[in-house]
This record gives sequence, C-alpha cells and structure tokens, in this order.
Amino acid sequence: MRRLRQLPTLRNIVRETRLHPADFIHPLFVRPGRGIRDPIASMPGQSRFSVDTLVKECERSFRLGVRSVLLFGIPPDKDSLGKSGYAKNGIVPRAVRALKRALPDLVVITDVCLCEYTDHGHCGVLEKTKGRRKKYAVDNDRTLPLLAKMSLAHAEAGADVVAPSDMMDGRVGAIRAALDSRGFSQTPILSYAAKYASAFYGPFRDAAGSAPQFGDRTGYQMDPPNVREAIREIELDVNEGADMVMVKPALAYLDVIRAARARFDVPIAAYNVSGEYSMVKAAARAGWLDERRVALEILTAIKRAGANLILTYWAPDACGWLHSA
Repeated sequence: MRRLRQLPTLRNIVRETRLHPADFIHPLFVRPGRGIRDPIASMPGQSRFSVDTLVKECERSFRLGVRSVLLFGIPPDKDSLGKSGYAKNGIVPRAVRALKRALPDLVVITDVCLCEYTDHGHCGVLEKTKGRRKKYAVDNDRTLPLLAKMSLAHAEAGADVVAPSDMMDGRVGAIRAALDSRGFSQTPILSYAAKYASAFYGPFRDAAGSAPQFGDRTGYQMDPPNVREAIREIELDVNEGADMVMVKPALAYLDVIRAARARFDVPIAAYNVSGEYSMVKAAARAGWLDERRVALEILTAIKRAGANLILTYWAPDACGWLHSA
C-alpha cells in the first residue's frame, strides 16, 4: 500500500475525496448601518456587515471562488413576534437586493427563523402553558404563517434559496405552499431537517444576538443521541417539498450525514458550525494546531461522510488554500 503514498503526485491521483470551491457556502451576518464591519470576538476572522460592506466582502470572496452565501439578519429592533424578520424592507431583503445587483451569479440563500428577530430569542411564537414546569412554550402552529411570510419576503427580494432553520413541524409544507401560491414555485427550499440542540452554537448566538432569554431549545431541536429520529425528520421534510436538506452541526454528526446520504437521493448540506470553527481558531492562535491543515481535514471529513454542500466560515480561506495547493 505504501507504494501509492510515497509521492504527493501519486497520493493526488488516487485521492478518493476532493474538495472544490463549489462545495462551500459562506454564512454571513448582516446588520443595519453603513460602512460597518464589526469583528465578532468569539469568531475570529468573522464580522457583522452593513449591506454596503457585505457586498464588498462577497465581491472579494467571489474572486476567490465562493459562489454561495447564507445570510443571517441582525435587526434594529426586536419584539415578541419577530416582525422585523418578515418585513418586506427588512435587513435581509435589503441585503439580497444589493447582492443580486452587484453579483447576479452569486447564489444567495437566506436563513428563515424567528430567533434573531424575537426579543425572547426563541425560534417561534411563545404561548403560556398550563400544568407544566415551563411557563412558556413555542406555539408551533402560530409560528408557521410567520415563517411563510419571511420566506416570501426573501423570495420577492430575489433570494435564490430559502433555508428554514426553526425546526417547527410542518414548516416546509407551509413555506412551499406560500411560495407556490405567490408565483415562486421555482424557489428551492434548503431545510435544516436534522438540527440538533447542540452546545456548539455559542459563538453564533453571540454574533447574532439570538440566545434564548430563558429556557433552551431542547423542546424543538433534536436530541443529540438520536440518529433514526433524524432520518424521520428528513423524510418528513422531503415529503413536504424540501429540495435539499441539512444536518447541523457537522463534525460531531458525521454518522448522521452518512446515514442520510445512504437513505436519501437529494442534495445534503452540512453546517460546520461556529463552535467547530472557533475552537480550531483558538487552538491555532495558541500554537497548538495548524489551522489550514486542520480546517481542510475537517472539511474533507464532512464531504467524505456524504455532504454535497458544506456551510463553513472558512469558505473564503478554504478556496484560497485549494487554489494555492
């Protein structure tokens, strides 16, 4: 076996899994204002952008080979229903319009969830509960129309793909019906179908200001020990009209990606989340790890597990590393 490993050229021609810039989707945070590039302390190398600087950042990464982005909105104000999330001139629709004018060939995907827009930080409308330990719980059915309104606002602005991340039951069907009824039958849905209640989201919640003000999301996000449940979740979303599905997080859930790939013949995305990114950044800054080698090894593992698309904060850097290899 060693005969095929002795030279870089030999290793290259027998390599089984290859990363390509087209594999990557770059998650980005957009906020109100102008001329703003606000560094995120818990995610070194990442920033919150105003719309104008977001366009410049995407132009830079497009030159490196990044062809897809995922937008998260940080609104100027929040309320219990997340109204700014589905406003037609909200922060994400404004960003979508600006990006499609500047970079018409860039695939713009938008996150669809209420957590960034609600003052309580949960992913849906809250209702008071009776006879339970928790005083409030997410009202699944009242949330669905709001997610549909958000998806429509994004599609009308020119979003290429909408990506519901809320984990409400039935939201893919509600969004598909709303899009179809308004002439957006060709807008794909990338569903966060298997989104786990993970401890790896901390830096993201810092960046987006979306941490729950009380309680947690274990009542609607998936329990980390479960794999078969993820398959059921994915099957439900595909049957409701999801064109692509996502497993989130990626690194600790490679077995889930593999199981989904074996079962479903749809594009599968995996989210290399903020905690996975930031822990490598921290170790690299301390001199304990080689960031480039570790990042590319992680991204290769995610693709090897079966992901067609990888959402990663390393997207621009990874494109540059691949070009220079």
